[in-house]
Amino acid sequence: MDLATVIGLVLGFGLMVVAILLGGSLRMFIDLPSMMIVFGGVLAALFVKYRLSEVFSTIVVVAKAFVNERPDLEQTIAKLIEMATVARKDGILALEKVKSPDPFMQSAINHCVDGADPEFLEIILTKNLAYLTARHERSIGILDTIAEMGPAFGLIGTLIGLVQMLANMSDPNTIGPAMAVALITALYGALLAYLVAAPLSGKLTLYSEDERQVRQVIIDGVVGIQKGVNPRMLQEALRAAIPPKQRKAG
Repeated sequence: MDLATVIGLVLGFGLMVVAILLGGSLRMFIDLPSMMIVFGGVLAALFVKYRLSEVFSTIVVVAKAFVNERPDLEQTIAKLIEMATVARKDGILALEKVKSPDPFMQSAINHCVDGADPEFLEIILTKNLAYLTARHERSIGILDTIAEMGPAFGLIGTLIGLVQMLANMSDPNTIGPAMAVALITALYGALLAYLVAAPLSGKLTLYSEDERQVRQVIIDGVVGIQKGVNPRMLQEALRAAIPPKQRKAG
């Protein structure tokens, strides 16, 4: 589990709730019409802009910001060097016995065993990586859209509240609720954008970059194995992806 994501959201909302309670009642910041304008409006706009399946699939992707762990590049490289040693000693077909929990690596191993030439192997794995990156970018784009639309619908709610207030200036009892809609919708829109959507988009971008890096290392490693590169030389080449200060001895 990514504790940073959980801590950030809990800390952000928690501090705001405490600040509200120190200055008054939390109940005055709960307004159903404002929620309908901001959250309902953003959801409706997403349905207009994206396919229904893409909107719902983003929920699955967002879950990665809470449960995903950073891939271990050292472990991945160690596995590739182990495979390179086996292939150099017993031949490529010996990799048929190698199994990996990573579907991408397992697919690469299967292509090796099937006798794919290095050029074709690199092309097909690179295409798979490009498609994965495109899918990630689409989901991240939806979060970016939410971050853009949240304040916009907050502004719409503010305008609605101001219109209601100005249209009923003769009735003092309506001024308060109308002003509440005007201000709270802006608050909801800002919270949705700057505490939820934009930070989650940034976190998922980091995870996407980490996954892309690991898969690129797998591509380089498997292609090197297929070309018959010396395991020690291959290890040095692959470890270039790890910052020097993070490299383990060996």
